[in-house]
Amino acid sequence: MLHQLLVIIKKPFIKMVPVPKPEFIIGAGQSDEIFQLCQRYNVTKPLIVTDPIIHRIGLLDGMLTGLSTANINYTLYDKVEPDPDYETVRQGVEHYRTEQNDGIIAFGGGSSLDCAKAIGASAQTNKDISRLPGLLKVHSKLMPIIAIPTTAGTGSECTVAAVVSDKQNRTKRSITDPFLVPIAAVIDPKVMLGLPAQITAETGIDALTHAIESYLSSYSNEYTRQLSVNAVQLVFQNLQECVAQGDSLQAREKMALASYQAGLAFTRTYIGYVHAIAHQLGAFYHVPHGRANAIVLTHVLDFYAERNNKRLLNLAMQLGYGSSELLIKSIEDLLEQIRLPKQVEPLEIQDIPQIAASAIKEAFGEYPVPEVMTITDCENILKRLLKNDA
Repeated sequence: MLHQLLVIIKKPFIKMVPVPKPEFIIGAGQSDEIFQLCQRYNVTKPLIVTDPIIHRIGLLDGMLTGLSTANINYTLYDKVEPDPDYETVRQGVEHYRTEQNDGIIAFGGGSSLDCAKAIGASAQTNKDISRLPGLLKVHSKLMPIIAIPTTAGTGSECTVAAVVSDKQNRTKRSITDPFLVPIAAVIDPKVMLGLPAQITAETGIDALTHAIESYLSSYSNEYTRQLSVNAVQLVFQNLQECVAQGDSLQAREKMALASYQAGLAFTRTYIGYVHAIAHQLGAFYHVPHGRANAIVLTHVLDFYAERNNKRLLNLAMQLGYGSSELLIKSIEDLLEQIRLPKQVEPLEIQDIPQIAASAIKEAFGEYPVPEVMTITDCENILKRLLKNDA
């Protein structure tokens, strides 16, 4: 099929593009020591990119105190909203230029990290953000970007991508370039302790989805598959505890590590139909990305299992399950335990053809999926997500 042929043609090129790894620092309280990284990378006036809630509840306080004590000036851009759009990025670029910053500290969830990376790319290239979505359009080494995730899910602290919303066209666009990988990733479970249970659950399933789709990718290799298996095991072992006992520092750190390892994996292998469909649900109805992945995940895996996909069976066997169906059942049980929804409340049946067409278009020739899905296949999955579906 044409989809598979395009993926095969691109595979040697993808392997030729080196993906850097950020300096990796993990441990409670490490975010308070960011000034040391600024000094190491000669950042004298960082722009801190975050969201207003993180600023208001004081999660930044320890880091800001450390920066001030080290006499490092900083400026704050705390306007990031969920699914940041082009205009949010443009305002951040203007702030960066006006304040004459020389580095970026991204502090927050996936939206803040992606927005910070997009700001860096636009500011460095002098290109409007609308010209950057696509593959390898940055063409330039960025200023130092230090990423501090406050959720364990997106893996954006180590990926080549930044997702931004084109709200006018109701789409999400991805900028993909190795230059987007932050120079350092600081995993501090302490800043995740106050994360609400629902967000913890949703972002945790985002990490699980990254790991699974990376393993199933035809671009995967021994290194990425081991990362994926490790990440899946960590999610199964720790996510329920994180949701039930949000103050468990050890479980938070293990989930953050799962997110990072899944990020390292999928940024080298791409994603698949779960994300393709979830992106449309986010663009159409603003369904949070992790929640959308959670709702879609087992339905796409069922699609693969019905076709006796060997990659899915291999993953199940690696994890100690005797069949693909048992692995899917374990995911369903986890979703039930952490109380994530099974359906998309705002989904309208009249929107399904457009959503399905957009999802298949996003994946076509780009995502190295283990089985090829038609628009009709995708529509059938979406119909199962309707609120009143029996």
